[in-house]
Amino acid sequence: MNQSRILVVDDEPQIQRFLKPSLTAAGYEVVEAATGAEALKAVATQAPDLVILDLGLPDMDGKEVIASLRGWSDIPIVILSARDRESEKIAALDLGADDYVEKPFGIGELTARIRTALRHRGRRDAIPTVMEIDGLTIDPLRRLVSRDGEIVHLTPKEYDLLLLLSRHVGRVVTHRTLLTSVWGPAHGDDLHYLRVFIGQLRQKIERDPTQPRIVRTEPGVGYRMAEHE
Repeated sequence: MNQSRILVVDDEPQIQRFLKPSLTAAGYEVVEAATGAEALKAVATQAPDLVILDLGLPDMDGKEVIASLRGWSDIPIVILSARDRESEKIAALDLGADDYVEKPFGIGELTARIRTALRHRGRRDAIPTVMEIDGLTIDPLRRLVSRDGEIVHLTPKEYDLLLLLSRHVGRVVTHRTLLTSVWGPAHGDDLHYLRVFIGQLRQKIERDPTQPRIVRTEPGVGYRMAEHE
């Protein structure tokens, strides 16, 4: 079985020394870069399957690397950074990063995020398929949603919101992305509006809306649809 190749972009030698053996032990091939320029060159020449990217690089901000890569590549990008401000997470995710892990971190959490991102590589424009999670079934081809075999009646906006989350299952989708994609650019800051619709959606699709298992909240950032179960 071919190994997935992971590009680790971080200028901290101790992070590289920790990640390379840890990821190798998890079955990945590891390529290293210490600057943004090295990262962009490595993606172009070494064809990694995923990038782990620190935001605090010596030659450019990691967000510039994301923006540059997204101009020509859909490679999964998992941010690994000590920057814990919500604005940094949101900016990185809105630019096209797939996920965000804060330092200090556990290797178990990081490898779980890697597996999720790799599973969805190349699926952004894939033909929609039926999804099942916690008794909920989403059939995009027929525009049907059901729970335990019974049809769930959603409004058009609720359905669009659920479908968008399902197309990014396992990944954080920011408030702004959800709002602008479902309601348009003029609603990019209407967080209360979004919370109301998420609440309505949970009432219809969750077994217990007070403890949602399908649509999870990423505080201050957005929402994440849980993986298939």
